[in-house]
Amino acid sequence: MAKYRVVVNRAICIACGVARAVCPKVFERGSDNGKNKVVDKYSIYLDEMTSIGVIPEELYECAMKAVKACPTRAIKIEKVE
Repeated sequence: MAKYRVVVNRAICIACGVARAVCPKVFERGSDNGKNKVVDKYSIYLDEMTSIGVIPEELYECAMKAVKACPTRAIKIEKVE
């Protein structure tokens, strides 16, 4: 089963809430600065500027909806080889 790395550029995130609205299983508001981050269950790295997580294949489509909906293009997804 494939896995995917999700990277949120929190430096350009405007905390609009769209990613959380379309894919709450992967994204949530950070308690540190209010900006988008990968949920703790899948998070592997978090600081003020970046949130990185690895999600299972079954959440890929959900996460891609957030990528497409993000107005600042702050979210990227890549397959983990």
